[in-house]
Amino acid sequence: MDLALFDLDETLICEDSTGLWLRWLVSQGFAPAALIEQEQALMAQYYQGSLSIEEYMHTTLSPLEGMGTLTVSGWVRRFIQRDILPRVYPAARERMAWHQQRGDMIMVVSASGEHLVVPIAEELGAQGALAIGVEIVDDRYSGQSYGTMTYKEGKVTRLNDWLAVQQESAFAKTWAYSDSINDLPMLEHADHACVVNPSEPLHQLAQQRGWEVCRWVR
Repeated sequence: MDLALFDLDETLICEDSTGLWLRWLVSQGFAPAALIEQEQALMAQYYQGSLSIEEYMHTTLSPLEGMGTLTVSGWVRRFIQRDILPRVYPAARERMAWHQQRGDMIMVVSASGEHLVVPIAEELGAQGALAIGVEIVDDRYSGQSYGTMTYKEGKVTRLNDWLAVQQESAFAKTWAYSDSINDLPMLEHADHACVVNPSEPLHQLAQQRGWEVCRWVR
């Protein structure tokens, strides 16, 4: 059995899940419209490789502060049906199905919050997910994140922590799929690295290293 690791945003889906989520919250009247501009400014830093993931999470979790977990989970289910599933790349579904047919274990590893990533991964048929921890106190969101961030090198750190407790699972090889140069540590960690719709720097690196280049379209 192999382990297949899929980034979520702009890898399995054609947009960023957190950005879509904030637009959904605004559309429903649950967040101020100004939050969208704040998130877009932070995402510009992400693409430049200079993002503070702590600042990003603090900003994007602010609408949930004090909200009950059952309320938010209901919102997330509606959001996934409306805004996530229509944006899944058909080729991503095919590649996940291919891994399932081989008997591989599929994990979604994302720098978005676990309140979004875990239910999205379940909906897509993945067996598990690693995402940024979102703090819950007395069944309500605190608006804070916690733990090692699944961002850049943090994805590999969290993956190794997860592997260390998988006593019954021995994976022959690891596959990794991502669109982002920020996921270079995860791609380098894998036996089979696959870059999805890569930027030019990542495309050149993939060619130098003999990695698979996937061109996925909606």
